[in-house]
Amino acid sequence: MTDLGDQSTSVPSSATDSAEATRALRAGLAKAVRGEVAFDATARALTTMDASNYRRVPLGVVAPRDAEDVAAALAVCRAHGVPVVPRGGGTSIAGQATGTGIVLDFTRHMNRIVSLDPQARTAVVQPGVVLDRLQDAAAPYGLRFGPDPSTHGRCTLGGMIGNNSCGSHSVAWGTTADSVRELSVVTARGASARLGPRWAGAPDGLRALVEGELARLRTGFPELPRRISGYALDALLPEKGADVARSFCGSEGTLGVLTEAVVRLVEAPRARALAVLAYADESAAAEAAAGLSPWGSPHPSEAESGGGPLTVEGMAADLVPADAGLPRGGAWLFVETGGDAEAEARARADAIVRAADVLDAMVVTDPARQRALWRLREDASGTATRMPDGSEAWPGWEDCAVPPARLGAYLRDFRGLLTAHGLRGTPYGHFGDGCIHVRIDFDLMTAAGVGRFRRFSEDLAELVVSHGGSLSGEHGDGQARAELLPRMYGAELVGLFERAKDLWDPDDLLNPGMLVRPHRLDENLRFAVLPRKPVDVAFGYPADGGDFSAAVRRCVGVAKCRTTEAASGSVMCPSFRATGEEEHSTRGRARLLHEMLAGEVVTDGWRSTEVRDALDLCLSCKGCKSDCPVGVDMATYKAEFLHHHYEGRRRPAAHYAMGWLPVWLAAVTRTHSARLVNFLSSVPPLAALGKRVGGIAPERGIPRVARETFSGWWSRGFRDRARAKARKAERGAPPEGGGFGGDTVVLWPDTFTEHLSPAVGKAAVRVLEAAGLTVLLPPTRMKYGPIGDGRSGPLGIRTVLRGRRRHRVCCGLTYVSTGQLDRARAVLRRTLDLMEPYLEMDGIPVVVLEPSCAAALRTDLPELLHDDPRAARLAAAVLTFAQALERHAPDWTPPRLDRPVVGQTHCHQHAVLGDAAERRLREAAGLTGTLAGGCCGLAGNFGFEKGHYEVSAACAEEQLLPAVRAATDDTVILADGFSCRTQLEQLAGRRARHLAEVLAAELTEGQP
Repeated sequence: MTDLGDQSTSVPSSATDSAEATRALRAGLAKAVRGEVAFDATARALTTMDASNYRRVPLGVVAPRDAEDVAAALAVCRAHGVPVVPRGGGTSIAGQATGTGIVLDFTRHMNRIVSLDPQARTAVVQPGVVLDRLQDAAAPYGLRFGPDPSTHGRCTLGGMIGNNSCGSHSVAWGTTADSVRELSVVTARGASARLGPRWAGAPDGLRALVEGELARLRTGFPELPRRISGYALDALLPEKGADVARSFCGSEGTLGVLTEAVVRLVEAPRARALAVLAYADESAAAEAAAGLSPWGSPHPSEAESGGGPLTVEGMAADLVPADAGLPRGGAWLFVETGGDAEAEARARADAIVRAADVLDAMVVTDPARQRALWRLREDASGTATRMPDGSEAWPGWEDCAVPPARLGAYLRDFRGLLTAHGLRGTPYGHFGDGCIHVRIDFDLMTAAGVGRFRRFSEDLAELVVSHGGSLSGEHGDGQARAELLPRMYGAELVGLFERAKDLWDPDDLLNPGMLVRPHRLDENLRFAVLPRKPVDVAFGYPADGGDFSAAVRRCVGVAKCRTTEAASGSVMCPSFRATGEEEHSTRGRARLLHEMLAGEVVTDGWRSTEVRDALDLCLSCKGCKSDCPVGVDMATYKAEFLHHHYEGRRRPAAHYAMGWLPVWLAAVTRTHSARLVNFLSSVPPLAALGKRVGGIAPERGIPRVARETFSGWWSRGFRDRARAKARKAERGAPPEGGGFGGDTVVLWPDTFTEHLSPAVGKAAVRVLEAAGLTVLLPPTRMKYGPIGDGRSGPLGIRTVLRGRRRHRVCCGLTYVSTGQLDRARAVLRRTLDLMEPYLEMDGIPVVVLEPSCAAALRTDLPELLHDDPRAARLAAAVLTFAQALERHAPDWTPPRLDRPVVGQTHCHQHAVLGDAAERRLREAAGLTGTLAGGCCGLAGNFGFEKGHYEVSAACAEEQLLPAVRAATDDTVILADGFSCRTQLEQLAGRRARHLAEVLAAELTEGQP
């Protein structure tokens, strides 16, 4: 196993001069630039990678405030001979957003929409503005920016211009270059230029260069809608208006630094319909896509009016969940149409369905259903990183493009090439434009695998060119493809690219190694620095072969976690939305863990303070586990890190105060001191002292402890009934290993229900019994009497009732969330021992009322005790309250309330358990309305810990608190999680209830 405890290395003597030069560079930048200048390990680690296979370690990061800052930074870097890389959202897939010098981060300050003119249909934007913010600003005027990559919630306009991005609507509105009017740039030597048509802003010598090569420029570029590779020098031809701004698009930050852009907006259709066309495979879908062109229009004005398809997107069954609800087939085209009204859009979609030769089809007009289907397509860049068998797949040949009419033939040849090289991949993408995305299962961890990667890349370049295509159809060449541009353009035209680069950037200051004089496509790979032996870890990581490095590698940088607003029904990533800082995004934390494993930038392994500080604001909400397209589980990674970070060391006070909460609350129960504890916590000076000692935020109130526990109430009121049930069951002489029957459930007394909100447990018992179910609680440690150790022989309920109570079951959640994994394992093993009598009976469900505890039993338990088969059995038995009613009392009808609801689906339920059964139960009870997404912000111990209050409150203010404040008096406030209820009580002064409480309150007196 690889040890990350000490990664310190000796510093060579030559490093002294380098360190002094770096200090001088930093001092020069700090003096010249008004924006932030960061040379610390965290800032550098966060920008070593984009969404590609490549990694470069920068010297530092500068966040300029304006164009003057950009010019000042370039002047300092030019004086020191240090290269500069402009960077937006960091979602580039070819490596062009990484570099070894200074990274200019435009997302922090230069991220504004300067103006928007609805009459002229233009907007003036800064390079760091996220595309969705521009779409939001344009929407009230019925306008939008045409291109829309799948990363629209986090990619920036500057990055889109740098890569000449396209997106799914390119069949209607073209590439980013088609939407650019003017560009303001700062050249490598500090001059300001305004780029536009008729040579506006061109550097000296560029016009002469072009006019001397007119024949080559007129014949050297393939004619196809998605030709992105190389420099667009053909845009400078006189018959094309000598448009310097258009030519600048796709230059990947190598010619100048963009500071402002004037972009064209298009009219958005008032209504849309989505035709989903099913085919046997992706080749059949690709051939059909070309046949749809008569229904389209090459003229933007017609496309804007909805006269033709707005999208022709394709994807195969490999990337589609079985329950996605698509028409039967092996591949699908998503063809969107528009109109002034739904009927018009629907009619156009129906016409396409009638004209298309399909296996099956459907037309969707409901906007929510359309969004759900588009999420399948948009998440493909992440889901494609795992093959159906779970093995890894990577970009590298992510977006080649061929003429649309050649796409079917190209895909067949592409599949053959994959087979010849022993590789696998799943194509999808912009079939209407002939552009294909694919992630391939390259082995980039071994020399042999990297060699195959190179050979395949060379052969695929030849294949693309043979079909008249472009090596890049959307994401640019970067390092992934620039080395192979001579195969597409020839040496002479590539030489012309180099001459143009030298006119713009004579010092080769801007993003060197991209597009011209490129790095090799198989160097600077981000995997080369990772340990080759598995790291010793506590969790099992079954989806990653037990390899923590592979788990961290899941993050490929698509940055869905960086969205500034939670999408409908999503959670990830509340801490980023609260702070706006990359280090508090799931991607940022994954990058820091990657660098921790690498040991070059983050050098102290598990003891790293940089990783600890980034993880400190992780709420462990598990939203990334479900919302991240590649299934990054940062809550688990955080627990793993804290386990190692504090191993053998004193922990923060909150880890003892709240991590050991089950112990402290059990002690209160044993000593019958709940009344005293509640009194002391109500005395302000004593409460303040207690919070200070326990590491609890001073703004927080201390929840009251129940004077009678839930299990105490249950034993007192239901023991006689359980004994009667036991006698009846034992008279029936059940067979060995037999259970209690299909009408019995085990109700889990989690710590929160047991000690802090027993009313939830009482309500659940009443509802479950009203539904005809027999409710039992888990046993405590006991002397089993007739069956001895409780592991063999017939078992009746009488056995459960005879033992002496010593311990109670526990899911270990508080220990896991604070990284006390040794303690968590001990608690969970004891829990399995206690639950073993029930685990030996097939089919007895374990109903867990607290969603976080249910999620811990469902996921953390089998991963921490992956060597114990009982863990998987208990995890499989766990059900939520609504799931238990739906599966084990299907004929029961809940009381009818007919009232609106607000509240929040618990983030762990969203991520791990699902809430479909809860939605159906609410509907059956007449509870109308949708619960908020996001996270309440309390998140167990997180919101109680000192220093977290502001972030915790900001998370609650995102969706939950506004929804509750807007609720009418008759609205039911629902929150199944204790944290959610506590947050509402403390921040909004409103009492929320568990769904069980709401239903129990409506049961008639005559019901059990």
